[in-house]
Amino acid sequence: MKLIDPIIQFQSELQQIRRDIHAHPELCYEERRTAEVVAQKLTEWDIPILRGMGGTGVVGVIKSGSGRRGVGLRADMDALPMQEINSFAHASRHEGKMHACGHDGHTAMLLGAAHYLSRHRNFDGTVYLIFQPAEEGGGGARRMMDDGLFEQCPMEAVFGMHNWPGAAVGTFGVTPGPMMASSNEFEVVVKGRGAHAAQPHKGIDPIMVAVQIAQSWQTIVSRNKSPVDAGVLSITQIHSGSATNVIPDEATLIGTVRTFTTGVLDLIEQRMRAIAEHTAAAFDAQVEFNFKRNYPPLINHAGQTAFAIEVMQSIVGEQNVEANVEPTMGAEDFAFMLQEKPGCYVFIGNGEGEHRMAGHGLGPCNLHNPSYDFNDDLLPIGASYWARLAEAYLARA
Repeated sequence: MKLIDPIIQFQSELQQIRRDIHAHPELCYEERRTAEVVAQKLTEWDIPILRGMGGTGVVGVIKSGSGRRGVGLRADMDALPMQEINSFAHASRHEGKMHACGHDGHTAMLLGAAHYLSRHRNFDGTVYLIFQPAEEGGGGARRMMDDGLFEQCPMEAVFGMHNWPGAAVGTFGVTPGPMMASSNEFEVVVKGRGAHAAQPHKGIDPIMVAVQIAQSWQTIVSRNKSPVDAGVLSITQIHSGSATNVIPDEATLIGTVRTFTTGVLDLIEQRMRAIAEHTAAAFDAQVEFNFKRNYPPLINHAGQTAFAIEVMQSIVGEQNVEANVEPTMGAEDFAFMLQEKPGCYVFIGNGEGEHRMAGHGLGPCNLHNPSYDFNDDLLPIGASYWARLAEAYLARA
């Protein structure tokens, strides 16, 4: 690997920063301590900062030369509302909060690039370092944009990165076009008429209606959607009733829908609503249909993806960059930024979990797992990628 020597020499401090953030996780829009750590480091390194976009967001601004072009590099800062079961020294000190997705590492890698870029400034233009809050369901990217991110920080393109457990350390993965799915949720309330369980004919059973709707919804994916288009409809909760001898008034279906295109999403939502309403009507019941679109699909732009591949290959070698990695049905709010600006989102290998210190939990080192921990060996790799990406992008004609 061709990593940047000053970044390698700075790895121990980046590790300290990363583990400090891991020990003090903060949920979406609560990242005040994390934002303060980021702001203090950037200020210490003579990097001007903008604060308050998206509530707790921080943007570092590094200028060099007289160039007017700009590029954005984005990292997320928030943790998850889950209990960590690791017991090593930097495990979470806050009950019910954990950096189980590696945002602590993402923040540290971007800080590593910030430290290097501020001291060497081997570029002509402006690098915007975007430390974003509330990726985990809070739509922090959208909030930063609504607060004027792209107006106050005029960048030509924006780039993102996420660690990927299971992929070897020293490898990258990316694909042009759809990389991650849209994230959407639904809550459908079937309203019937309660009755004694011994006299079902005197009521309208919402549970049986909900069962019929749930079964029929599965035909949307298997019979309405084209087989070559990806789509997942998952009912994750069914709630109804409070006693064994009572037919309840209502039954609720809750779950998620994920797709790679808006067209498929439109189809699934329309068919879900039609099936729910007509099935309820057939049983003389009523239905309240609520469908919420959270994150759009993350679509990498072809030109920026090809450019990012060249940068990754220059660092870890062509054989260690998977240029057509399998897309994931997971979601990411960096998708909002890619709707407004050209750019690319990549995966950086986090290994199989062997890096975890004594005291890690018994579970695998998967994202959103209580035994997860970010691999600190990635710090100089990710930071070198960010630095070389910014330098190379601003050097382009």
